[in-house]
Amino acid sequence: MGDKKKKKIVINDKVWLLISLAAALLVWYLLSIGDVTSRSFPFADKVVPTVKTMIDRGAFWKDIASSMTCVAAGFGLGFITSLPVAFLMAWYTPVQKIIEPWINFIRNIPALAYAPLLVITFGVGQKPAVILIWICTFMTMSITIYQGIKNIDVTLLKAAKVLGANDFDIFVKIICPATVPFIITAVRLGLGAALTTLLAAESTGAQAGIGMRIRSLSNSFESAPMLMYIILLGIIGLILVKIVDIIERKLTGWQEKIN
Repeated sequence: MGDKKKKKIVINDKVWLLISLAAALLVWYLLSIGDVTSRSFPFADKVVPTVKTMIDRGAFWKDIASSMTCVAAGFGLGFITSLPVAFLMAWYTPVQKIIEPWINFIRNIPALAYAPLLVITFGVGQKPAVILIWICTFMTMSITIYQGIKNIDVTLLKAAKVLGANDFDIFVKIICPATVPFIITAVRLGLGAALTTLLAAESTGAQAGIGMRIRSLSNSFESAPMLMYIILLGIIGLILVKIVDIIERKLTGWQEKIN
């Protein structure tokens, strides 16, 4: 008998997603019936109805709108300011020597540590929340983009100079296209930083918001709606990541990917 080739079983991505979801639900269910964890992790049949409860309280949509406003404003400011700073640090050594140590210093301090200082300076409400998210996203994205620019192949830059390209041509035709993947990575990390900072940001006297509501519900030991808000934050994060993935495919379709 000749050797028979073994057929490789290929599982569709949607099937893997269903398997992953089923595994998560199983773990969730086991947590919901555990002696120690049942109070902290009520199952879906108790968590899902809390969406209507929070809508009836007039909090649900208000919280989402407030949080997304803070995230959008803080992230937008972080992105706009991190781009020029990252390029300046990569292009001019004095700028890098002055700014980079302070970026590394501040980004290693938990956001919750200096949130009260922002409240004292700017008062309560959305303003200190936006500023806190801006600081955290700026630190994350500027360093990521800077490292990406520094990792551009020097041979390409030298070859361009030999062929007579000036600094502007090198910047537009080599550095910018080569930096796009790192900018996308910075955006992905920046969004993650914005969402993980949200709880600390909205502890700055916010009147509404997902982070503020999680903290409020934890104080009243309402675990079901609190878990619902935590899951909601994760869903929002997944949606944002998917949007970034679509943008990345559009902008970096030329780049070879490893499956």
